[in-house]
Amino acid sequence: MKETYQKRALLLSAATVGYNVIEGIAAVTIGMITNSSALVAFGLDSFTESLSGSVMIWRFGKNRDDEDETKAERRALKLVGYTFFILGAYVLFEAGKQLFGQEAPDKNLFGIVVAVLSLIIMPALMRAKYTVGKQLGSKSLVADSKQTLACIIMSGVLLLGVGLNYLFGIWWADPVAGVIIALLLFHEGKEALESDED
Repeated sequence: MKETYQKRALLLSAATVGYNVIEGIAAVTIGMITNSSALVAFGLDSFTESLSGSVMIWRFGKNRDDEDETKAERRALKLVGYTFFILGAYVLFEAGKQLFGQEAPDKNLFGIVVAVLSLIIMPALMRAKYTVGKQLGSKSLVADSKQTLACIIMSGVLLLGVGLNYLFGIWWADPVAGVIIALLLFHEGKEALESDED
């Protein structure tokens, strides 16, 4: 039974990586073209989600004895936690620079579309990863599912920030959304690292 759950974890992780690489490339590219810090932040989060998924592929891609399993679990959990902090620092810097420099982003319909797509796809992926993580007793996969939950929350924040700019010309909503995304990333990183100490 454990082997079946590990295969599911591997498949879910591969799906996470594939989807997020495509989403990340598109979001960062369009975000840079339109000067949208929220969209760039969202795209970078997609790459972090891909990194987290890659860690899970490494974690579940090999059978290990119990001692190696425990070490791999702890290492994977730490790596997932650190990815949040790295991304959060970059996003906070970029959004702060845009806010203080009063750099208005272009109106961006793509940001709205990508946020809506993410709000449709990510909840199912998050629930599946969380369920399999609990069945395996894997804190790292549960932490990875929380990273997907953070992506869902960020999708909502992105939709709000880019949507307010697109519909009403409220330019500062975009970088403020970037700041909120950065704070969410720091919170998720802290939780992942603290769960490693349990």
